[in-house]
Amino acid sequence: MLDAIFINKKLNLKKLLTFGFVMDNGAYTYTTNIASGQFRMIVNALDDGTINTKVVDTFSSDEYVLHRTSEACGSFVGMVRSDYENVLHEISDKCFEPDIFKSDYARTVIQYINGTYNDELEFLWKRFPNNAIFRRKDSLKWYGAMLILSKRKLGLNSDEVVDILDLRIRSEDIEHIIDREKYFSGYHMNKKHWITICLDDSVPMDEIFQRIDTSYNLSV
Repeated sequence: MLDAIFINKKLNLKKLLTFGFVMDNGAYTYTTNIASGQFRMIVNALDDGTINTKVVDTFSSDEYVLHRTSEACGSFVGMVRSDYENVLHEISDKCFEPDIFKSDYARTVIQYINGTYNDELEFLWKRFPNNAIFRRKDSLKWYGAMLILSKRKLGLNSDEVVDILDLRIRSEDIEHIIDREKYFSGYHMNKKHWITICLDDSVPMDEIFQRIDTSYNLSV
């Protein structure tokens, strides 16, 4: 259950404290009542994002575990399980951030854009959690998009799944750049103004940085 709720998420320690976690014995701890106050739920978060939970009977102080057992059923255990999951989903939404793009190239691109333009990835579509965009703060126009897809969708003879980066480019430069090996027509973008790069070391990182800068300047 925990793995499913926090999959592809990374912890934001500042948001933990804002949410109500407190430091206790080397871990961040959050306590709340669930099931109409009949149980106390304790959530521990470690620096690496590991989450541990415990549900304790408010009156006897005994630990309650039936909510973790899929075979356990009934209205009461269902209520406890629902409250328990709601708390975890709220923590996931408010204290964690998406961590979808895990390749070294993708992480370097994210760090470069954050450090240079102070922009963060925006995940706009719940139906497409592996798609995100970068946009300027002044014009609100996109200048980058990151996705995960099979290389075969780019016309390559491979089913390898790879992080890709879409960037704006001058329309007059398109035909000179697209080679269908390193540079591709913009995936899910206007192919007259966008290109796609695989973040798999096929294009040198310094060259990608230059393309990012150009895309940023074109999105005015």
